[in-house]
Amino acid sequence: MDIESKLHAIDWIVLSVTLISIVAYGTYVTRKNANVTDYIKGGNDTKWWTIGLSVMATQASAITFLSTPGQAFHSGMGFVQFYFGLPIAMIIICLVFIPIYHKLKVYTAYEFLEGRFDLKTRSLASILFLIQRGLAAGITIFAPAIILSAVLGWNLLTLNIIIGFLVIIYTVSGGTKAVNVTQKQQMIIIFIGMLIAFFMIMSQLPANITFTNALEIAGASNKMQVLDFSSDLSNRYTIWTGILGGTFLMLSYFGTDQSQVQRYLSGKSIRESQLGLIFNGLLKVPMQFFILLIGVMVFVFYQFNPSPLNFNPNVNDAVTNSKYQQEYKALENEHIAIENSKKIIFADGFQVDEKEQIQSLNARDLALKASSKNVIKKINNQIETNDKDYVFIHFILNNLPRGLIGLLLAVILSAAMSSTASELNALASTTTIDLYKRNVSKNKSEEHYVKASKWFTLAWGLIAISVACVANLFDNLIQLVNIIGSIFYGNVLGIFLLAFFFKKVNGNAVFKSAVITQILICSIYYFGIYQLESAGLEPIISYLWLNFIGCILVLFFSLFFVFKAINKESKAILIVTSLAIFKISYDILNDVSLSITHVVTLIVLFFFLGFFNIDKTALHEK
Repeated sequence: MDIESKLHAIDWIVLSVTLISIVAYGTYVTRKNANVTDYIKGGNDTKWWTIGLSVMATQASAITFLSTPGQAFHSGMGFVQFYFGLPIAMIIICLVFIPIYHKLKVYTAYEFLEGRFDLKTRSLASILFLIQRGLAAGITIFAPAIILSAVLGWNLLTLNIIIGFLVIIYTVSGGTKAVNVTQKQQMIIIFIGMLIAFFMIMSQLPANITFTNALEIAGASNKMQVLDFSSDLSNRYTIWTGILGGTFLMLSYFGTDQSQVQRYLSGKSIRESQLGLIFNGLLKVPMQFFILLIGVMVFVFYQFNPSPLNFNPNVNDAVTNSKYQQEYKALENEHIAIENSKKIIFADGFQVDEKEQIQSLNARDLALKASSKNVIKKINNQIETNDKDYVFIHFILNNLPRGLIGLLLAVILSAAMSSTASELNALASTTTIDLYKRNVSKNKSEEHYVKASKWFTLAWGLIAISVACVANLFDNLIQLVNIIGSIFYGNVLGIFLLAFFFKKVNGNAVFKSAVITQILICSIYYFGIYQLESAGLEPIISYLWLNFIGCILVLFFSLFFVFKAINKESKAILIVTSLAIFKISYDILNDVSLSITHVVTLIVLFFFLGFFNIDKTALHEK
């Protein structure tokens, strides 16, 4: 791709001014943070709307705005179901997690665990967080960098360093408040940019195609199916996966991940923190729906305009002059013929009697794309054939006017910066408070811990850049972020649920259970998912369910270790739970998919275990 023909001087100006302004603003307004409360908790004066936008910005990485439209382009609106558990999780966190965190005046989520259990449990949870979030921070930088590098022709190493150091500058300078105030600006830019992108897509559709017509065209190609009530939980995106699996994932992420907890710990009051999370819960699903809708409208746009057989620009470079060039060219010609046929059909909008014909053409086009991927692999099996991450940016560079290209690139880089800043801020806070202050250097001055936190921020920033620079050794980077989280999140969530609701469980039981659970989850992933997928086989379960399994296992083992201390009702239910876990494990190992019945059975059993063990006195005190 000829970058000079895509980016003009005004695009460079818009992009540069936007990014430099964010960094300068964040550095300036937080330049006087002098104590730990100001630096790590943002002075405890953050308003609810800032908390809500900061929480959204932390989760919404650049990949959200690159991959999600491409996901809808290829697969439709069903991905939105993944977020259906979010509002449920927000309510639970507002009622249970936030009051406890604020009452104890903790700096990190893991600080609470020492008071409830012991130091080793707190340290273990902190280390589990640092491992997964440290790796994820590097991938958060690398994932957008590799896509922008491929599309724009920018040097990959340079992009990694630019994104990393821009974030380090204001995060080291201002701590949590710098992250919060800059994320508010970044989310405003993101919202403006996505709204402009949507209206630009609509304005470039044929004059006789209204928004209603566009939705009908998308519906004819099965892009508007939002809900899937399939009971097969190996399907990642169903309403049950979203509500059940999604609730556990969101509880783990928003309730125990310091990169999120730190956002609402900075709230002026419990009410401000709760309102911020409710704001996030109400806005996040519509936001994801809108971003997916943009992807669907891009699909409609390409029903009237030429589109490449594969959007990854590296493919064209690889095909040129290869011995498979003619084979690939034949597939491209057939793809163009299908596009022309669809243009004729859609010239007057969509007619009901044309649906069968459209779906037949789509099926042929999907078969062509599958064949093209096989050709690409024969040419170079290192090239990413899944092109969903390149769809939206291809549209931006080839169809938006000058200035707007720079703005949309600023949106993508702002999203990368916002999520990375939260991660570095949380990594530094956890290292300082949970490990350094508690285990290494006690009873130092406030100034000492602020300086230590700044040095740890810089150190984690350099680690993240280093991970980004070697991340090309891994495949499927975007999915890898979710896999890393799923391996660790469930275990940590289980530890917190034990702390909140199971009064008979002690620190030794939890620590041993957490170690055993983490070993089992890593084994399940490696032998039951990774090795099977590497061999081209179906995994025994989707990795998204590792959150649920990790949570259940740590609860089960902890109660088992204190079996003598729990009451008779709990003992009876724990025995039934043991049998249920054995039966479910047997089913999965014998190629019976994890089902709704399995999940609901375990949830009900552990609900009753919690009911019979809950510390009702502690709840009344809250």
